[in-house]
Amino acid sequence: MTRSRAWIGATAAAAALTLGLTACSTGGSGTESNPSSSSESASTQAGGTLTVYTTSTELDLDPAKSQNLAITTLGLIARRLTTWDVKAEGETTVVPDLATDTGTASDDGRTWTYTLKNNIFFEDGTPITSHDIKYGIERSFETSLSGGLSYHKTLLEGGDTYAGPFDGSSLNSIETPDDTTLIFHLNKPYGDWPWIVSSPAFAPVPDGKGTDPQYGHAPVASGPYRVESNDQGSQATLVRNEHWDQSTDPVRTAGPDSIVFKMGQDASVAAQSIIAGTGEAKSAFLTSFVPPSQIAQAQASPTGKDLLVTSGDGAVEYLAINTQHVTNLKIRQAIQYATDKQSYQTASGGEIAGGFATTLITPGVPGREDYDLYPADATGDIEEAKSLIAESGEEAPALTLIAKPDQAEQASAIKTGLERAGFSITISTLDSEVYTDTLTNDAGDYDLALSSWQPDFPSPSANISPLFDSSQIGGGNYNLSRYSNSEVDALIAQATGTVDPTEAEKIWVQADRRIMEDSPVVPILYSHNTFIHGSGVSNFFIGSFPAYPNYLKISLGESGK
Repeated sequence: MTRSRAWIGATAAAAALTLGLTACSTGGSGTESNPSSSSESASTQAGGTLTVYTTSTELDLDPAKSQNLAITTLGLIARRLTTWDVKAEGETTVVPDLATDTGTASDDGRTWTYTLKNNIFFEDGTPITSHDIKYGIERSFETSLSGGLSYHKTLLEGGDTYAGPFDGSSLNSIETPDDTTLIFHLNKPYGDWPWIVSSPAFAPVPDGKGTDPQYGHAPVASGPYRVESNDQGSQATLVRNEHWDQSTDPVRTAGPDSIVFKMGQDASVAAQSIIAGTGEAKSAFLTSFVPPSQIAQAQASPTGKDLLVTSGDGAVEYLAINTQHVTNLKIRQAIQYATDKQSYQTASGGEIAGGFATTLITPGVPGREDYDLYPADATGDIEEAKSLIAESGEEAPALTLIAKPDQAEQASAIKTGLERAGFSITISTLDSEVYTDTLTNDAGDYDLALSSWQPDFPSPSANISPLFDSSQIGGGNYNLSRYSNSEVDALIAQATGTVDPTEAEKIWVQADRRIMEDSPVVPILYSHNTFIHGSGVSNFFIGSFPAYPNYLKISLGESGK
């Protein structure tokens, strides 16, 4: 489950990341295969055409339906109240975008106030007002515009019953007392609200626009680029938005004169073209992960290896243990020691696939503490596993492991590892749709499951809450271990409602350790993602979070013009 999201009930296969790159897949610590060509230190040169190869056959840029990361495709066109400052080195931070700051909290974190900057305009030169942002948010509640991130829908007062603005109704928990002020009233204290307002739904939409289902093909731009053309299934071209003011924008550098998205590309063929470095491919990059065969091809080439950029440790790949089926703590702890992480890593492609995981809060997330409650060699500790089974007072049970077809080798590695300790494992391979339904429905008819998770924004809350809050069991949610602990629920509520991030992080670390004491999951790997870019592409880097290139900084070198 590469892109699962507990709070929004939406999933997709990793191949669908392409244009709509979203956060729940992998993360990075900035480890790069070629720091010289992948560094942010190169100066931004204006000009040229950047080509973007994607396997996706559609480019829908409607912010109401988008799960886009703040630094990928939609971020080139649509600004939000806040955004992410992602650098080649250092932590990712939330910074003002259309707003003058990241928000002022009152009422113990239930009320957040924002003031808009001066000199912010739509592509036609019309000033962006607070009413445009309010309307953009309200559009995201329309059932016909489903699929976008939904944190705000559960947090805004009245959001549970509001159905959108197309019938003339308004969401009263968003106040706009004047053209530059927005006041949000939440139904509970929420310290991470500055991150929430960086999500796509907080992009401005001119009042009354966007009622056409095709709005996402060419939304009204507020960022440095606007859509010149968008031929679905073929090609989309972005050109400069002359009404974008660089002085108001802290993160976008707008290097290329134009950006051409070529849809429906075969990832292997596109990667091979970039390695060859001829024609447009010299000034191109591939949005999807580089296939293993092309990674090997590039690494074997004196020039090709300089085109690869690999993230550091990021998203956690894990083995979920259904605690409603495997109720004995000693048995669950035995599974920790019997898991062969080394074989899993090998099945995933070796060291380039990821580093070994021990915690739930992923690398790149502020406040994370590194620890290991179940220290063992990467291949496991079978004697300790057998000892725990003996202490449990039970026989090692027969368990069913749920996996997708593309996880077959990893599932086999898990099965072999656990059977060394005496477990009997049956692998049940399900297609993506059945797999997702089986793991997220109310029945919970499985014992073990392979999954992965990276938060939608770099906060421990987006790691812990979706996977371990008891309210996220079943109902399309992603507490796959069916874990319920009132102590942990209380820690989650306390941390979520703490406005001071430093204080909140301390509580999240407590929750992380407390959950791992109960052993509802086995963290296996922190994923790595590998991307490729042409030799004429500059400022192509992956920061500490997320595990994707920062599109907002990419430019072209002299050879790429």
